[in-house]
Parts: sequence; C-alpha cells; structure tokens
Amino acid sequence: MSRIDRYADLIVGLGVNVQPGQTVYIDAAVEHADLVRAVATSAYRAGARYVDARYVDPHIRKAFIDLAPEASLDQTPSWLLERIESLADGGALIMLSGEAEPELLAGSDQARVGKARPIAGITRQFEAQRDRTVAWTIAAYPTAGQATLMFGEPDVERLWEAIAYAVRLDEPDPAQAWREHLDRLGDRRAQLEALALDSVRFTGPGTDLTVGLLDEARWSGGGLTTAGGTFHVPNLPTEEVFTCPDWRRTEGVVRSTRPLPLGGTIVRDLELTFVAGEVVAVQAETGAEAVRSQLEVDEFAARLGEVALVDRASRVGQTGLTFYNTLFDENATCHIAYGAGVGFDDTGLGELGPDALREHGINVSAAHTDFMIGGPQVAVDGITRDGRVVPIIREDEWQLS
Repeated sequence: MSRIDRYADLIVGLGVNVQPGQTVYIDAAVEHADLVRAVATSAYRAGARYVDARYVDPHIRKAFIDLAPEASLDQTPSWLLERIESLADGGALIMLSGEAEPELLAGSDQARVGKARPIAGITRQFEAQRDRTVAWTIAAYPTAGQATLMFGEPDVERLWEAIAYAVRLDEPDPAQAWREHLDRLGDRRAQLEALALDSVRFTGPGTDLTVGLLDEARWSGGGLTTAGGTFHVPNLPTEEVFTCPDWRRTEGVVRSTRPLPLGGTIVRDLELTFVAGEVVAVQAETGAEAVRSQLEVDEFAARLGEVALVDRASRVGQTGLTFYNTLFDENATCHIAYGAGVGFDDTGLGELGPDALREHGINVSAAHTDFMIGGPQVAVDGITRDGRVVPIIREDEWQLS
C-alpha cells in the first residue's frame, strides 16, 4: 500500500473513525486533491454512505480579500450554513491543512485578512464540535510552498518524511503506536488533575504570563468521544494536554516563540499584553494588523480560550523543524489560544447558552487562534488553589511523575 493510502487510512480510521452509513465531509485546498481522493476511497471502504469534498482555491480567496465589499468579508453563504448543519447531524468532518503559498496574502491589507472569516458558519461549526455531534479531525498535506519556506527548497519528500514521523506513520503498526501515545497523554492529564491547579504561569524571555483556570474544567488531550459514542482524534498529530482558562483571569505579557501562519500571511515575533483577561496591546514584526483584526471579530475574541502544555518528548518537536503550520507547530511546544473556549466538554456545561457559559468563565467567540509560547527558555509552573507553586516544565522537560 502506498504512503498516501496508509495516511488516508489513518485519517479515516483514527482521525474521524468513520462509521458505516455515515456521511463524510472534507474541507481542503485544490492543491490537496491527491490526498482528498485517497481519503474518499478509504472512507467508502470503511462504509461511508457519501463523501462530500469542498475545495478552496487560495488565489480566489485572495481576490475576495483584496476586492470584495467590506461588508462581505465576514458573511457566510446560506449554502455553507446548510452544509454545516448537515455535518453537525452526526457526520464526520476532515479538514486538510497545508498552504501551497504560505505568504500569498503578505501584500494584502492585513486588517482585511484578519476579518475575512465566515463568522456565522464558524460559530455553528464550533457549536457542533463543542456539543460533540460531529466527529472531526485536522490533518496536513505537504506542499512545495511549505517545503520551500521550511527548507529553502521545494523538498516535498523531506516534508513528507517529517509528517510521517510526526503522525507515527513510520511505525510498523501505527494504530498500536497511537494507542500507546494516547495512554501517555492520559497519564499527563491525570497528573495535572491531581494538582487541582488554580492557574498556570509561563516565564521566559519577554514572557511573564499567568493564566487563571476554571474551577470546573478538566485537562483534555488525545481523543474525544462524540455524543453518539464514536472515539476520534481531532488533531493528527496531537501532543498536547490542554484545558479551558477563565476568560477573566489572564494577566501579564507573552511573546510567541514560533511564527504564526494565518492562512496566507505569517505573524512573526508576536507579543500580547493582557489586563483582567483581555488583550490590551499587540506588537509584532509582521502581521500585527491581521491579529488585531481577528481580536475585533467580536467582543470576546481578545480573551483566552485555551492553554496547552507540550514538552520536548513531542514527536513534532523532535524533528527540530518549524512547519509554518499551526497544526504541527502547536504540537511542538506550549501554546495558548485567543477566542473560543475549549476543554470543558466533560464539565456538564456544554449545553448552556453563550451568556451562561461566560458567567462560568468559559469564553464564547467566533475566533480561535493558537500561537506558540513555549520552548527551552520558558518555564511553566502550576499554582494550586492553596498557593503552592509546582514546576511542570523546565528546559522543555516534563517535571511531573
């Protein structure tokens, strides 16, 4: 069996765990067509009733961002809402990432780049994922443009090898390797749960950030189970354990430790300042306006919705590469996300409305952007509810046992 077919089987079988009679939805760029076809074939072999593939052309998106009326940038077409409603009704959603031209939008108006998001569609999809009515996963396709940014030349084979290592496709039995890996993430979740942390503090060059946590939130990581009982792994790869912060309780300054790609533009050296949970200042070498625009998507976009811990045991980190793809880079090191809250699925609060969720400290927003803040020079401490300081990561090494 070819590598791309084995990869497709991993996405279908582990990523979304396609069930007989299920409808499978694929979101991809036109450059991902080879993998889309392999995934569709694998899904039908797994018993899918129907596979629907939606392709996006990044150059058409650029024309939209550059030339469409301002009012159109954050609108959602009715047909797209209908598709999201369909997939939210027990479907399986596969999202493929990997920019063919990672800096295609670098010359576009960065405020418009940040605003160009179908808000109603994103909000509804977040709801479906939060309510666990859809099995979903994100996986990557290697492109020559990404390889060139990473290696200085379009060495797609080298990128394929890095992806295969990160998703354990290089193992004789990838499924067994994944089971063992998910067990290790489960051990880390249990270690953090036992601490009953009130907050997590990150300190390092340009960073002194304290993130207050929810009392009810649990630590998550690895896989999820849908409301219908289907286990799936939302990110391939995944190396993180994460939880939901209290959107009112983040204080300090944080500096990114890796570039942040935002769908055609790259944010470098991002620095955010938080006061009473809200971003009050944004600085970056490039892409600052795109970030500011995202933070203005709605009233709560400038609040945190996720804090995640990753150390050097990560397979992504072990490659020593910056992928310029958040799916991979966020699984190389610790990260946080501004926007919608995640990691509260097991609290019993998921069925509450937006206002009630916010009263509990859970952020509700149409934004959710992860960016990387960890590394060998960044120390991570947990602060317990009785004020005890517990080292969690030092010099990129996990300290709990």
